[in-house]
Amino acid sequence: MKKIPLDIVALSHSVTQSHNYAVVLGEKTGSRRLPIVIGGFEAQAIAVAMERMSPNRPLTHDLFKNAMEIFDVELKEVIINNLLDGIFYARLICHKNGEIVEIDSRTSDALAMAVRFECPIFTYEFILDAAGVILEDTEDEDAALQENRPTKRGSRSKAAAKGNALSSYSLEDLNKLLEEVLGNEDYERAAEIRDELNKRKNQDS
Repeated sequence: MKKIPLDIVALSHSVTQSHNYAVVLGEKTGSRRLPIVIGGFEAQAIAVAMERMSPNRPLTHDLFKNAMEIFDVELKEVIINNLLDGIFYARLICHKNGEIVEIDSRTSDALAMAVRFECPIFTYEFILDAAGVILEDTEDEDAALQENRPTKRGSRSKAAAKGNALSSYSLEDLNKLLEEVLGNEDYERAAEIRDELNKRKNQDS
């Protein structure tokens, strides 16, 4: 069965489930998107890795990655291989001593591991046919999803207020604040600060 490569396009609040989030996967060679509802913990685990943050202590997915590396297990790819009753299923395709080992996984955990190993993500045509959506204006989509970065439950307006307050900080103060919140393991706040830093970097370039 032909595998279709995917990229993680964005993380956002789930429109249909207010207490959850959605990771949006985009078809590399097409315009289809595959939105998958995930839990808050898994959304944060993906966001931390995508933002290349360095927690003081390893998160669960970091611990699993460290253990795999110690035992010389390499994650080669992640495959979202099934969809049953609205639930996505995934497998971790690993190499160990020249042998291929497949491990069943929740899709959210598989994606959190994929961003840590920087390995490719795949799915199959029948899954995109069943659950994929086509978005014609990808620029508007990306901009909208960027505004919906995962935040704590019900706290989107608070997050926006925090973002506005960050605009008054100097670059030096922002970098100091980033170190402080990482030390406190407040990764949501760290993501907001990183966004403000990237915004200013883009304005200067």
